[in-house]
Amino acid sequence: MTQYVEYFEESHNILRQTIRKFVEKEIKPHVETWEEAAEFPKELYAKAAEVGLLGVGYPEEVGGSGGDLFHEIVVNEELMRAGSGGIAAGLGSHAIALPPIVALGTQEQKERFVRPVLEGKRIAALGITEPGCGSDVANIRTKAVRDGDDYVVNGSKTFITSGVRADQVTLAVRTGEPGPHGLSLLVVETDTPGFRVSRKLKKLGWWASDTAEMSFEDCRVPAANLLGQEGYGFYGIMHNFQKERLYLCLMANVTAELAFEYSKEYAKTREAFGRPLKGFQVTRHKLVEMAMLVDISREYTYRIAAKIGAGLDAVNEISMAKIFAAQVSDQVTSMAIQIHGGYGYMREYPLERLFRDSRILSIGGGTSEIMKEIVSKRIL
Repeated sequence: MTQYVEYFEESHNILRQTIRKFVEKEIKPHVETWEEAAEFPKELYAKAAEVGLLGVGYPEEVGGSGGDLFHEIVVNEELMRAGSGGIAAGLGSHAIALPPIVALGTQEQKERFVRPVLEGKRIAALGITEPGCGSDVANIRTKAVRDGDDYVVNGSKTFITSGVRADQVTLAVRTGEPGPHGLSLLVVETDTPGFRVSRKLKKLGWWASDTAEMSFEDCRVPAANLLGQEGYGFYGIMHNFQKERLYLCLMANVTAELAFEYSKEYAKTREAFGRPLKGFQVTRHKLVEMAMLVDISREYTYRIAAKIGAGLDAVNEISMAKIFAAQVSDQVTSMAIQIHGGYGYMREYPLERLFRDSRILSIGGGTSEIMKEIVSKRIL
């Protein structure tokens, strides 16, 4: 993997080696088994916590191990290099569930809902998407009505990563008027009466991550679980999206990079018509195009990450980066399968999984169409 001195320093490289060893020992040997099982063992959270993986990027006062945004990037990239987007998404679901609690929560809430997750003792999920409301966050319908010391929650969510096994869900609910200003965030513990996992969803890709459809029927949640004040939900959701989209860019870039690496090695060893594939100009040029796309997408992602890490407004750029990275991932994985021919279509080759896993990246965290709308409103 290409290293960039201006982005990664010694502490980042030390962390990379630590995570890489963890992935080689604890994840890679089991990927196929966990993919077929459609989940990985819950014990993996505790193992990841032991090496400090879960706490990277979180302040020490809530149980984290600190670090900057590029430390988080290292963790995301190395997890993805196991070759399973599902494992990376499931093990990293706290990365989108906890930031609103850190940003809006009280110290007591952080102790209850952040520290145990970073210790690998609880699983956290984020509940935003609804069956009738995907990327249109402002029109969330799940309601939370104040009743004494509780909120009574009714509604449903879908496509919730880690939702089947989650111990807590950072839930977007409507507490007020229509539109974005009527949204709030509640932390719902999944043993609360009225909460139910309606279905464990079967997916095209990300098999190893459990994905839930969940329902709330007169689910009484303590008002003490409200993050910030009523009406702060949209702020918390939007604050989260910039990093979530960065994580998806990283997933796309590593997916494309792995597809390129597999194709390069295959072209060196596979023969056709009496000579290796690399002997054909069409194959060499295809590999160059793949390398070019991967490198440009990765470098642009790092550049935008540097802006985000510096606290600069990068909404336009991260939206464009997500569009581009997802396109690159789809294109490069498709080209890789073409190079491999029939073998690329076979389940025993990792390319088949990379191709399937890639497809979600232009949808999750806001579709490419929504990204274009965000950019268009800011440039016109």
